[in-house]
Amino acid sequence: MGAVCKLIDAVLFLYFALMAIVAPLIDGQMSLPGDIYPAFLVDLNRWYIDEFGDYLAKEKPHFLVGLIWNELLLLWPLSIVNVYAILAGKSWFSTTSMVYGASVVTSMAAILGEMIGSGKASEKLLMIYVPFMGIGILALLRGLLSQSNKSGGAVGKRPAILARRKRA
Repeated sequence: MGAVCKLIDAVLFLYFALMAIVAPLIDGQMSLPGDIYPAFLVDLNRWYIDEFGDYLAKEKPHFLVGLIWNELLLLWPLSIVNVYAILAGKSWFSTTSMVYGASVVTSMAAILGEMIGSGKASEKLLMIYVPFMGIGILALLRGLLSQSNKSGGAVGKRPAILARRKRA
């Protein structure tokens, strides 16, 4: 089980490190003023929208702008914290990973529901978005796996100190 967690941590580390850069520089362009970004980043974002036909990034519907604000205010700081937690081997990484995963899965359910339900998304565009749902599930499961390992089969058992007080 330890090897699986290490592999998951490696995948999540790469993802969190990437998102620590991408979230404010690329995704932030959907909700922040465009004139704060250098021209090459704006051009890169336009190229992506045209190349993959990302109609959501082009149209900027209100629900997506709200999800981007969630990403910038919650998920971006968590990405940075999670990079540190993995590198430093912090025990609270499972909790922050679970919070991150739950938020991403929820956001991606809304985005993929819109894309699939509207029929506007090409298969090429879906191949960009679907892996984020997978990463969200992976981060959520990583948090849950660590939580189940901590319990160590002690479900239903009382701490020894409570058991001694009961007898006295």
